[in-house]
Amino acid sequence: MQRIMALGRHGRLLAWAAGFAVALSSVPDSRAQTWPAKPVRMIVPFPPGAAPDVVARLIADRLSHGWGQPVYVENKPGAGGIPGMSTLARSGADGYTVGFVPAAAAVLTPLLYKQPQYDMDRDIVPVAAVGTSPMMVVVPGSSGIRSMADLAKEGKARPGTLNFAAAQAGSVPHLTGEMLARAGGFQLFTVPYAGSPAAINAVLAGEAALTIDGIPALVQHVKAGKMRALAVTSPRRLPGLESVPTVAETLPGFESLGWFALFAPTGTPAAVVERINADINRLLDDKELVSRLADLGVYPMHGSAADLQAFVRGQQAVWKNTVQELAIQPQ
Repeated sequence: MQRIMALGRHGRLLAWAAGFAVALSSVPDSRAQTWPAKPVRMIVPFPPGAAPDVVARLIADRLSHGWGQPVYVENKPGAGGIPGMSTLARSGADGYTVGFVPAAAAVLTPLLYKQPQYDMDRDIVPVAAVGTSPMMVVVPGSSGIRSMADLAKEGKARPGTLNFAAAQAGSVPHLTGEMLARAGGFQLFTVPYAGSPAAINAVLAGEAALTIDGIPALVQHVKAGKMRALAVTSPRRLPGLESVPTVAETLPGFESLGWFALFAPTGTPAAVVERINADINRLLDDKELVSRLADLGVYPMHGSAADLQAFVRGQQAVWKNTVQELAIQPQ
């Protein structure tokens, strides 16, 4: 008993990997069984340390143990994720290159850039969803705004005077803020910042009335009383944050989610796509991984490759409508 307990996390991971490998042996397709015979490249279209990179490395580490082959992360950051996504689109479709893709690169960049250099419907195929990443609407801890109803009331009383610190122009949090204002029938004065830290600091300093961002970036400030959480953008209240209402409780039907998923170049063998999808779904049932993802504000999203394709098409329609309503012109 003491020896088993002494194995710790390393031992649990080895045991998990062994069970994972046994489970994979039941996959009937011969091509899926022989793959992977060499390392797999996972392209992340954002820089090291960014949220997509952190989550991607968690997934890559687990897949490496399960597959018995290294899964190495290759960061290709740049405007809207274009360098990484265009590299993915033009990579060999042999099953040895996948992309760990966030919502922004999948559905916003093709709408916001005149020449995105990749086509999600033509060049890239869905493989497996990983998880959703809800956002949080926050104000300074000293603000008199204490609820979404207060925010809407203040926005209507003083149209265009509430400074909204947007993490980056054209980002999911930025457009979520614009959607929020339209849904609530009020106006915000949007101030784009060069990333989340700058936008968060503006709120902490009282230079901005509110910001919207991923939960991990904000929750420490909320717990410390430096920020007040008005709502989360998920359709339901979140585990561990049950006291924070959803936006939809004030503005029925409102929902805005970031998300992460695996994609591959068009032409990737169907058997390999099915194999990766099955393995990702199996990973998302692992309690330790689910707990670590929750710490990052990511909640598992199971489903087939076809389910992911339907989800992405729905997201494309939602964001296309939003961009058109806001009259945002491609750059």
